[in-house]
Amino acid sequence: MSDRIQAGFAVKYEHQVHFTRGVFRRDNPLLAGVLASGKAARPPRVLLVLDEQLANAQPGLFSAIQHYFAGREGQFDLAPERLLIPGGEAAKNDETSVEGLYAAIERNGLCRHGYVIAIGGGALLDVAGFAAATAHRGIRHIRMPSTVLGQNDAGVGVKNGVNRFGKKNFLGTFAPPFAVINDFELLATLPEREKRGGYIEAVKVALIRDREFFERIERSRDALRAFDPTAMEDLIRRCAEAHVRHIANGGDPFELGSARPLDFGHWAAHKLEQLSGFRIQHGEAVAIGIALDVAYSVLAGHLDAVEAERVIALIESLGFALWAEELDLRNADGEPAVVAGLEEFREHLGGALTITLLKGIGQGFEVNSMDTAKIRQALEQLSARALKA
Repeated sequence: MSDRIQAGFAVKYEHQVHFTRGVFRRDNPLLAGVLASGKAARPPRVLLVLDEQLANAQPGLFSAIQHYFAGREGQFDLAPERLLIPGGEAAKNDETSVEGLYAAIERNGLCRHGYVIAIGGGALLDVAGFAAATAHRGIRHIRMPSTVLGQNDAGVGVKNGVNRFGKKNFLGTFAPPFAVINDFELLATLPEREKRGGYIEAVKVALIRDREFFERIERSRDALRAFDPTAMEDLIRRCAEAHVRHIANGGDPFELGSARPLDFGHWAAHKLEQLSGFRIQHGEAVAIGIALDVAYSVLAGHLDAVEAERVIALIESLGFALWAEELDLRNADGEPAVVAGLEEFREHLGGALTITLLKGIGQGFEVNSMDTAKIRQALEQLSARALKA
């Protein structure tokens, strides 16, 4: 004999990603319109969180923000305090980053109808998003990515996370931001290494979903390598659109299953970042991870070698290395240390191991096991190619 009450319910989310230039110009109405759309009972308090590197590179940014809000007095309440957090993976590794944000949210009296506006790279957005999603069980969060990787991938997703126990995103939430605002002018002072790092996420999306997009990247490879703004903006927009469509139409926006196709190449990338002590940036690790899985796809009989050569040649032509010294590391059993990334990837998702591989450009598919002997072969091929280069 049992008794039960059961009810199903759905929660509707709106995921808005805007593209603009000069978001803090006094005559640009975008941010004010986004903030007003929250329909708060009184002028909402706004707390700013800035990437320290961005603030140093663009010293006039905070002044522009102050003037923007000063011209809208009575509509919004800009908190007198601003937070500067060092960008990069260090922010996600440092427990004091999140604690400092919690303290600032409390100190500045933000309620659930207030806004945390985070301006910076993907790591900073992850930290700020995690704090906003968990303070008061959720404060409105607006992301303003200042890197290519942030604008086309990390910043337009619905995940937030910080690193613990040496593992990527061990703590995190699924919490869509109130809005994402991509201001292309924020990229102006970005170092070339970080501009390039975001390209690989567009290559990734194209490989698993959109052959025409891949060919478009191939055609513009020279312009992208020269960091032509028009080519970069086109790549960002197309990649962000593909990402948002996957979230909205993929059937599993909060990753309740075991599949994660948008993490193609990431099982090895996340482990490689860890093995390097995060010396290797995320985009650089993903480039190697994709090359590894492309080589593996050929060895496993899924992908034509000619197609694989196109992919790896494009990755190289965009300026990415295909090898890192950490790939030479071995565990106690003599296996490449990076192979441990498979189990960590499975553990992070739960359920069965699910890895995306390629059977053609624009055609990703899933497998539930990988042959470590073939992984070693793929690594040997990448090593030989890197030495030859």
